[in-house]
Amino acid sequence: MKEIDKDNKEGFKMYGNSAHSIYAQNDVGIESPAKLIEMLYEGVLRFNAQAKKAIKDADIEKKFYWANRSTAIITELISVLDSEKGGDIAIYLDGLYNYQIQSISRAVTYDEIEKIDEVSSVFKGLLEAWRETTNVVN
Repeated sequence: MKEIDKDNKEGFKMYGNSAHSIYAQNDVGIESPAKLIEMLYEGVLRFNAQAKKAIKDADIEKKFYWANRSTAIITELISVLDSEKGGDIAIYLDGLYNYQIQSISRAVTYDEIEKIDEVSSVFKGLLEAWRETTNVVN
């Protein structure tokens, strides 16, 4: 991911700015677009951890609640992608995010904790790459 990041910093700037615009319209006080994306990635990780716990506890209501919260964040991340400005990165992330939504759905439908772990692993990697990229870009 580092190689793509270096080649297309503009795509990442666009991504953060679009998300920031959406949240600014809704009066959410965020210090920067880069921080917003970081917070969204962290939210997915937090909600996945709660969904995983609910699966272990056999709490059907909570597992779907937390999985839906995680999916809502990922859906928001998809909605701010701009393939014209973001190019290959935006196209890649669209596919990756959609696959993660499918994995979360499967995890809660079939109580597959390993699927939640896979999604969390992907988002940990994205969060790390995002932090590295935004430190270079900003």
